[in-house]
Amino acid sequence: MGMYPVPCTLDGFEEGGFSKLLEKPRLLNVDRQRSLDERFLNELSIALNQGRATDISLPRIYEPLEFISSPAGKRSLVYFRGQPVGTIAALDNSDENLNYDKVFVRDFVPSALAFLMNGEPEIVKNFILKTLRLQSWEKKIDRFQLGEGVMPASFKVLHDPVRNNFGESAIGRVALVDSGFWWIILLRAYTKSAGRYLIGRVARMPEGNMLGSGVGYGQGKISTLEHPFRCALLLLKQYNEGKELIERVINRLNALSYNMRSYFWLDFKQLNDIYRFKTKGYSHTEVNKFNVMPDSLLDWIFDFMPARGGYFIGNVSPAGMDFRWFCLGNCIVILSSLATPEQSIAIMDLIESRWEELVGEMPLKVCYPAIETHEWWIITGCDPKNTRWRYHNGGSWPVLLWLLTAECGKTGRPQIARRAIEIAETRLLMDHWTENYDGKLGRYIGKQARKAQT
Repeated sequence: MGMYPVPCTLDGFEEGGFSKLLEKPRLLNVDRQRSLDERFLNELSIALNQGRATDISLPRIYEPLEFISSPAGKRSLVYFRGQPVGTIAALDNSDENLNYDKVFVRDFVPSALAFLMNGEPEIVKNFILKTLRLQSWEKKIDRFQLGEGVMPASFKVLHDPVRNNFGESAIGRVALVDSGFWWIILLRAYTKSAGRYLIGRVARMPEGNMLGSGVGYGQGKISTLEHPFRCALLLLKQYNEGKELIERVINRLNALSYNMRSYFWLDFKQLNDIYRFKTKGYSHTEVNKFNVMPDSLLDWIFDFMPARGGYFIGNVSPAGMDFRWFCLGNCIVILSSLATPEQSIAIMDLIESRWEELVGEMPLKVCYPAIETHEWWIITGCDPKNTRWRYHNGGSWPVLLWLLTAECGKTGRPQIARRAIEIAETRLLMDHWTENYDGKLGRYIGKQARKAQT
């Protein structure tokens, strides 16, 4: 810990002209008051718009043209009134009771990026505007009225009408918030890649007040996520009436950056400090602010933590911390510049040091380690789909490769992505593009995994 917050001023989000950023992999020496992800994405979009995608020092496998132009890619497209509005989650029709024939906001994002790279922005624009209109519909789950700005988790086109899912048809009737997270990021990606500013059109739409465009999530659960705020800030700079909202976003970024870097970061030194913590402290200068009990440290964490490396833990709460590694979160903190450059490098060092645990025979572990026995009973509710080393409980998800590749490009470590993709290449095609894998090393096709993932 001991990290200091980086001032999140408006000047700190100005775009820089780093034309050499993607020419060769290297460790990045950056100004902490500038957004590293903004410069990386800026140069990435320039390279793509100029047809220089092959200049990027990342693995060869990422060729979106191959799937988009294939018969399977065309079958995955969903049309509404003659216009493509997204792709279904999977072409696997083995069980009609499942929801893989819907368009999921989260799942469409990698496909949307591929369409942008292929010079086909219209489907992305249609998707953004369609989901924005859908979020204005009445949103109720068992008489509970969801707030403004909540995006649908998914939708399905039934001839002409569209059926929303705000969680009322989800497992456990969960109202998902990650769709709003990914929606605002995709809006920013579209703006950068296509060179077209939808923010003005969004703001003028009845459904597109600033709550609807994702900024208003500051009062809800998504306030804990930084990347949408960065995207919103950069978009609001194009919007003449966004001064007050810009100030709110900057204030939220300041607080979020400080708390994440101070309380969620764990490395060898911090682990040793926690091991020696005293408890029941009352002063304002108390080091153990959350009264973490050293005896709550499990044996695996001491073996897992390398001398060089670190990561952001899963959760912080009074008297307890979730020390598990979560792949998605640690990828996002790098891409959103929530992590400092030093922390970003430390995360990459940890992935290399703990390759067998986090990558194994099929990348990547969604979390590590798996929970079992009484923890599994309490946290999952005895869910048979999430027994140890399965699904969301330590399962391996190849879809996370695109995030790993992005963070490798940003930190100048493309060899890590190349090595992981070479492992995945040996099986993905043979296994018909399986959704997830089970086992401690990710060796087995998931017991309930769908195939033909789009």
